Amino acid sequence: MIAILDPFSGIAGDMTLGALVAVGLDPDWLRALPERLALPGVTVSIEEVERSGIVCQKVDFDIPPQPHGRHIREIRRLVEAADVPAAVAQRAGEVFTAIAVAEGEIHGVSPDEVHLHEVGAVDAILDVVGSVWGFQLLGVERIFCGTLSLGDGFVKAAHGVLPVPAPATLKLLEGLRVKAGPEGSGELVTPTGAALVKVLAEGSTPGEYLPVRSGFGAGTRDPADRPNALRIILAEPSTTAGEGREELLHLAADIDDMTGEELAVLSDGLRAAGALDVVLTATMMKKGRPGTRVEVLTRPLRAPELEDWLLRHGSTIGVRSSIVSRRALRRRERIVDVLGHPVRLKISTLPDGSERTKAEMDDLSHVASVTGRTVGEVESIATLAGERP
Repeated sequence: MIAILDPFSGIAGDMTLGALVAVGLDPDWLRALPERLALPGVTVSIEEVERSGIVCQKVDFDIPPQPHGRHIREIRRLVEAADVPAAVAQRAGEVFTAIAVAEGEIHGVSPDEVHLHEVGAVDAILDVVGSVWGFQLLGVERIFCGTLSLGDGFVKAAHGVLPVPAPATLKLLEGLRVKAGPEGSGELVTPTGAALVKVLAEGSTPGEYLPVRSGFGAGTRDPADRPNALRIILAEPSTTAGEGREELLHLAADIDDMTGEELAVLSDGLRAAGALDVVLTATMMKKGRPGTRVEVLTRPLRAPELEDWLLRHGSTIGVRSSIVSRRALRRRERIVDVLGHPVRLKISTLPDGSERTKAEMDDLSHVASVTGRTVGEVESIATLAGERP
């Protein structure tokens, strides 16, 4: 299953949550989210509203006075300590990091010093975690986004009146397809909405897909001339010839002056920054010096960021890029209980329609370490659990 964001009237966190409810996310699950995240006193209201005659879901938070604002690093720690799946916490952390990096660059501070005011911090936590987790619960494996309408004019912020899009929002939108207007619409893309697209979306709307379900999440304003809403389309990839094949970029750099430990850290950093795959290969460089070729596979949207990372954290002075075509099996994820602990199963569909299941090694290793079982024993239990309906 794929999801397509249609931000014809921009995007914000509450609009994303509303659209997720409209396409099937359980409203009661969303209402219980503040308790899971240890945000006492916060309540979630969900109602059906109309925007230009279109029925939408509207999500609002009732947030009591908070003791203080939160730095981004505090928000990440809060999410990591909550009752949240590891994969959700990791991806939500990437969204918060994207916000922190953008805000930090604009205001000239380090990302960890970025501070969200009291209500804004709680809003961001619920918007980000709710959206990331919501897509997972709906079985969405990949997310795409159409051209973002930015709005126009000016917006009042903590630092004064700023042009639309706000500087940090525009920083987050670098590399994404956007358009100005419509005229008189004001701010349409919030920093949280921009960060969600930046981290979650793999590229623009596919040329072909099979729509399964669609729904709208309402924004707060209700202009007379257009529906202020975000549409989410749940779809299956096109079954035309070439299904499962995609165009990617291959980045490569040769390095002969970094240690093995440094190269391992570099590889981990590239994967954390969004690389699909990182491979280190021994090679021979100028003057017969042994070296290492760092090869990175990435989707085009992430390529500039990964090139910057490789140039900044590696010792190379140049990165080569080439277009490659990859055919990938369709896959989905399922979580099973193994000895009281969650284990993720990656299930791939083979060309003949049969399926192949593989348990996530990090999860197997964790369960083995806390139960005293071997990794092989834990894997056997997980495989049997995966065979049950």
